[in-house]
Amino acid sequence: MNTITTRRTIRRYADRDVEPTLLSQLLSQASRTQTMGNLQLYSVVITRSAEGKAKLAPAHFNQPMVTQAPVVLTICADFHRTTTWCENRKAVPGYNNLLSFLNAAIDALLFTQTFCNLAEEEGLGCCYLGTTVYQPQLIIDTLHLPSLVMPVATITLGWPDEEPPLTDRLGIEAFVHEETYTDYTPEAIDRFYKTKEQLEENRHFCEINNKETLAQIFTDLRYTKKDNEAMSEGLLAALRHQGFL
Repeated sequence: MNTITTRRTIRRYADRDVEPTLLSQLLSQASRTQTMGNLQLYSVVITRSAEGKAKLAPAHFNQPMVTQAPVVLTICADFHRTTTWCENRKAVPGYNNLLSFLNAAIDALLFTQTFCNLAEEEGLGCCYLGTTVYQPQLIIDTLHLPSLVMPVATITLGWPDEEPPLTDRLGIEAFVHEETYTDYTPEAIDRFYKTKEQLEENRHFCEINNKETLAQIFTDLRYTKKDNEAMSEGLLAALRHQGFL
């Protein structure tokens, strides 16, 4: 059985360093992942110091794994390096736009996933922090990111000090479409989400939060319209600040 089918999000780490040589090896191997135009439109900022992690923590709502993990990796969409290369080679770049950000962000996320797969094969544990795009300006300022560099993913990394249960996943019939997209009927939604909704922990979430359905946990508590709109404004402001808009 491969590591993908048994992967777990690890938030607690043993008091053991991630050797720089191992980390460099994994970063180098991950650079073989797919990339647009072979430009490798990403950069990785490694944070090991307690001071550096403490400065990053507020951008991730002070989740404890940010300060407790031996290593924090911030993966950035980076068109700054490519732009500088062009400017130093008598070429006129035009990468200060939304399409260029999307291309670089896709590159960065492909790299991130490949790195996580390789790290987990070595026995390391990872936690992907979706909070990176919630308050990006804090990360930009903390890491001194120049124009055309935008943080898009953060990984906490270390040797696992826990073995949490596997989280549920939808079956492939819920997200695979043959030839064309088939819209979801109420009956299909019932069928695809039945297992998830009937899990004891999910039923408990609804009970303790006084919600009728699991979907309401997401819309009313975890990812609310108000929060999404506010953080969208922050994201757009950061993209303008970094020169992509």
